Amino acid sequence: MKKVLLIFLIFNAFNYIVPQNHNPDETLKRVTETFNMIEDYEVDVLINVNVKFLKMPDRQAKIFYKQPDKIFVESEGFALLPKQGLNFSPLTFLKTAHTALFDRMETLNGINTTVIKVIPAGNKSDIILSTLWIDESRNLIMKIESSTKPDGSIIIEFQYSKIDNTFYLPSTMIFTFDVDKVSFPTGITGDMNSDSKKKDEKDDIAKHGKVTITYSNYKVNQGLSDELFKKETVD
Repeated sequence: MKKVLLIFLIFNAFNYIVPQNHNPDETLKRVTETFNMIEDYEVDVLINVNVKFLKMPDRQAKIFYKQPDKIFVESEGFALLPKQGLNFSPLTFLKTAHTALFDRMETLNGINTTVIKVIPAGNKSDIILSTLWIDESRNLIMKIESSTKPDGSIIIEFQYSKIDNTFYLPSTMIFTFDVDKVSFPTGITGDMNSDSKKKDEKDDIAKHGKVTITYSNYKVNQGLSDELFKKETVD
């Protein structure tokens, strides 16, 4: 009996350590299908920019989104809005030809996640490689780390809220990027402290910028008109 119990425990431990039948394409398909339940939404956001040599107050904005890729932003002044995060959709990574590879299982902030590598096919994409941490229990992307041609390394981390007891949408998004790869608009150069920038060039922490977006007051599947998205984004 003891031998049987021991074999049973070893077998189950092996199944836990070495996941069976992980199909990355099926995992990504479920993530996309879950997101496609959201036809449109509008949401208020608070944007905090944390760049060592750049002083900028928090900004408020309202975002309108409609499938598959329509977005309209109303904002109070320029706020270094990371467009990659504001209109985030799994389709951004999956709408073009790619190869998906299962990498590993990993616990991220207490959540069991499946880690998948996504490699775009051909040379047309600016993204060289993306690593996705996926919560398969809810079909949600919890973290993305991408290597891009123009912008260096980009990391997006998510926390979610359940909206209308049905949809999961981001409550917080933290967008981390390489400062030396970003071209800052001329209109904000006056806010930069050049002496501080030179001093911090040797400081590795100063090489990374962070934008935190907090989402609130979601309205989902309200039937937003296409006319709304013909307006120019207000900055």
